[in-house]
Amino acid sequence: MSADATSPRPTLAVTGSTGWLGGLVAKDLAGRGVAQRLLVRDASRAPELQGSVAAQCSYRDADAARAALEGVETLFMVSAAENEDRLAEHRAFVDAAAAAGVGHVVYVSFFGAAPDATFTLARDHAATEQHLRDSGMAWTFLRDNLYLEFMDHMVGEDGVVRGPAGDGRAAVVAHDDIARVAVTVLLDPAAHAGATYALTGPEALTFAEMAQVITEVTGREVRYHDETVEEAYASRAVYGAPDWQVDAWVSTYTAVAAGELDGVSGDVERLTGRRPTSLREYLEAQRPSR
Repeated sequence: MSADATSPRPTLAVTGSTGWLGGLVAKDLAGRGVAQRLLVRDASRAPELQGSVAAQCSYRDADAARAALEGVETLFMVSAAENEDRLAEHRAFVDAAAAAGVGHVVYVSFFGAAPDATFTLARDHAATEQHLRDSGMAWTFLRDNLYLEFMDHMVGEDGVVRGPAGDGRAAVVAHDDIARVAVTVLLDPAAHAGATYALTGPEALTFAEMAQVITEVTGREVRYHDETVEEAYASRAVYGAPDWQVDAWVSTYTAVAAGELDGVSGDVERLTGRRPTSLREYLEAQRPSR
């Protein structure tokens, strides 16, 4: 149930509520009785949550975004859908937020974001972070590792995970854990101003180890094949994706090979009081009860 149209517009705005991560955050906040403004591209798709009002805008439409953000004090900004112009969209939205007088932006970034990161999209996250630093608004960055929910979706129909990750490790993290951290920050943003949190699972695994976990829990025989970079580009050429997208797919693995997604952080447990979920625990929870 949405907030009454005559009541003051909520000063907390949440993007991405029609998606996985933003939806978890919005639902959790609503369950706590927190009023929120849900910024969505299509108001008809906004979730019906107690105390929420929908505001329609897109990241690239600066005028609509500024209008939707008027009166907002704290903004939860999920990164835009992957596309060739995502960084430009992020910058436009950040500028609109600053122009609207937003005080604090909590931005969902990526683990190891840096201008020279191996993973191409992590460079865009680093540039977005810098734009936020330069905006004059307060900020908090949530740098997520790879999402553990996607690991079993990386398995091909033949039961093989392919990519040039070598023996590199990734500390994959669950959406639920990221959402809990986000809610913690949004409930008291001033306490987290200027903080950058590395959000990881409880262990860093190689792709071979992840394949083994999937095999043991699901009973499906899964293995990892360490492609060369050349093989990786060739095996993904069949999808006909644009160059920037293929670069992103391949560099996900090469970033792991380079050690840029390794390292377990204690930030999830420190901020939420709960140990983050492991890949094995997640997969076991997905098994149908017998």
